[in-house]
Amino acid sequence: MTTIPSPPATRTDAGRRALLFVLAGNMLIDALEVSVVLVALPAMERDLGLSTLGGQWVMSGFAAGFAALLLLGPRLVARWGRRRVYLAALPVFIAASVAGGLTDQGAVLIATRVVKGMCAALTAPTGLAIISTAFRPGAEQRRAVSVYSLFGATGFTAGLLCSGALTELSWRWNTVFPAPVALVLLAAGFRLIPRDAAPAPAPPLRATLARLLHNGPFRRSAVCAATLNGTYLSLLMLLVHRLHYQWGWSSWRTALALLPACLPLALALPFAGRMVGRFGTERLIRAGSCAAALGCVSALLTGEHGTYATTVLPALLLVETGFVLSFAALNLQATAGIPAEHRPGAVPVYQTAVQLGAVLALPATAVAASVDAGRAGALAFLTAVSATGALVACTARTRGADAAP
Repeated sequence: MTTIPSPPATRTDAGRRALLFVLAGNMLIDALEVSVVLVALPAMERDLGLSTLGGQWVMSGFAAGFAALLLLGPRLVARWGRRRVYLAALPVFIAASVAGGLTDQGAVLIATRVVKGMCAALTAPTGLAIISTAFRPGAEQRRAVSVYSLFGATGFTAGLLCSGALTELSWRWNTVFPAPVALVLLAAGFRLIPRDAAPAPAPPLRATLARLLHNGPFRRSAVCAATLNGTYLSLLMLLVHRLHYQWGWSSWRTALALLPACLPLALALPFAGRMVGRFGTERLIRAGSCAAALGCVSALLTGEHGTYATTVLPALLLVETGFVLSFAALNLQATAGIPAEHRPGAVPVYQTAVQLGAVLALPATAVAASVDAGRAGALAFLTAVSATGALVACTARTRGADAAP
């Protein structure tokens, strides 16, 4: 079962804006958690005695925790209510952040990342669900969702910059500093998040999965989003190690070098709706998938030699172009053909697929990088994965699909 918060009419405009700030702020730190450890990976590996394969679990552990609990989240919400689940996840997130910064064991650090991913699996979808009922349908709700999404995209960029700055002090600050932010959001959430009202039945998971497997646009969106997310994070991980170990760049310089891979999405997201309205979801998904694949090809073909401008930057810009073009389109297409009453069950399945892309691609990339073929083998693997996503996008049946949702 799901629960329905207080009706929006009982809240003032100022109260809804404050509520949106709390929910979007939590989305910001959830997204930040993905990038805040990226530049710090070499320092973590060195201090904790982790190999590249072990170090990647600091990243993929968060995604694994997120994916593991996403499908269970609706049942926890049905049992305890949105408010309780949301507010209970934040203290656990805070405790895991502090524990990760204090530990001297790689396994413990990875475990805290898994726990934080599980907390994000509860807060991110639940926050979006609260928005869907706390804000009036129509323009007000669309603006709220846009702000929520924009905070997520901004969080990744902010996490990257913070990762570069804090690693100069100690990588331990990277894991600890989200804790005080989450504490402020928790205090505000107790006052602002609406209490749950009457329960409502939720669709069974098995029936939801069976229905979605027969939905072509949903399947294609899930596959394309998974390959895009997996290749994106894996490519960034490879580039961080290259810039640090081969070129000797500092963590701050590395963070600045990776900005072209995330800043454009944050800047373009406010215009994503117009772009989808003009070109349709299918065209944007095809173009985005092909751009991401070309980015991996560029990284593979430029080899080990060259400058940042001739080897790293083209790959970053192409992969980020893939995100700019297809991020919103994938989210919209995944649920566009699904009846409104079934969408609460479809969204966690889609988000699980996105996270599984990282869970599978990151360790596979680390393994490929550690064998004889090295970086070239890892990039060949990522090229194959991204090409698969492009193939799925480009071979979709297009009858009526290019219409904007």
